Amino acid sequence: MTRFLAKRLATFAATLIGASILIFLMLEILPGNPAQVLLGPEAPPATVEAMAHKLGVDRPPVERYLDWVGGMLRGDFGTSYAYGTPVGGLVRDRLAVSLPLALMAMVLTTFIGLMLGVGAAARRGGWLDLGLMGLSQIGIAIPSFWLAILLILLFAVDLHWFSAGGFPGWHAGFWPALRALTLPAISLAAVQGAILARITRSAVLEVAREDFVRTAHAKGLTAQQALWRHVLRNALIPIATIMGLQFTSLIAGTIVIENVFYLPGLGQLAFQSISNRDIAVVRDVVMLLAALVVLVNLIVDLLYVIIDPRLEAHDL
Repeated sequence: MTRFLAKRLATFAATLIGASILIFLMLEILPGNPAQVLLGPEAPPATVEAMAHKLGVDRPPVERYLDWVGGMLRGDFGTSYAYGTPVGGLVRDRLAVSLPLALMAMVLTTFIGLMLGVGAAARRGGWLDLGLMGLSQIGIAIPSFWLAILLILLFAVDLHWFSAGGFPGWHAGFWPALRALTLPAISLAAVQGAILARITRSAVLEVAREDFVRTAHAKGLTAQQALWRHVLRNALIPIATIMGLQFTSLIAGTIVIENVFYLPGLGQLAFQSISNRDIAVVRDVVMLLAALVVLVNLIVDLLYVIIDPRLEAHDL
């Protein structure tokens, strides 16, 4: 296990280094000058040059990259060009909205996907199977932002059960904050839950055809007992893979949903920073998202070994 974990951590570090170089280069080739954007198109060249020097964007790219990476390692994420405040504080405040939203959506996705997928597989070919898979197909076809608008119209405008947008903050209490995230989480989870349901059904049915399942039936286990004791555990490998990818998709999906519900999360911060060409914020937010993606993949790899220890011998 130690060798396996060491190799995965080395891959994790190498991927982060590669991602940081790619992110820096992509933002570097974008047209426009942050100093010019801040001062406006009518600003004198001398003033723009002074602002560029103050922001540090006139230094060589290699020097700026090394300063950026070194700052992140020290916990210093620089200063926002537009807000004039430390980027770390901005990201931390917005992450307090986006991360709970993504986790809440992932819990709903897991519940929807596993319940629908296992239920459909257990009733393969029946009306329940056809109905659940038809429902999942509808879920896949509905865009998250469109579903978000429908939920607002129904539960906020017509029924007045939830607010149409905004976030009261965690200082206002756990339940008011959680309530504000409910509709956005459902909007994100509906599509991903439908996808997971279809993957779960396929994985369960594939494992159910294996010889060891027929042996379990021959020993006297009922279909339900074999499903929960043997089939589902062995079907978790592809399911865990999809769930890892879905969590990263949910994090990225918050960018759109947060703007629909006007939530002060990472998505809204990224959108505003791109509009203001606040490269310092955009760079750190994208790097954070990339790090979360790599971290989730690392966790999924570790789950593989926990689910089936034999995989460690193959070194994945």
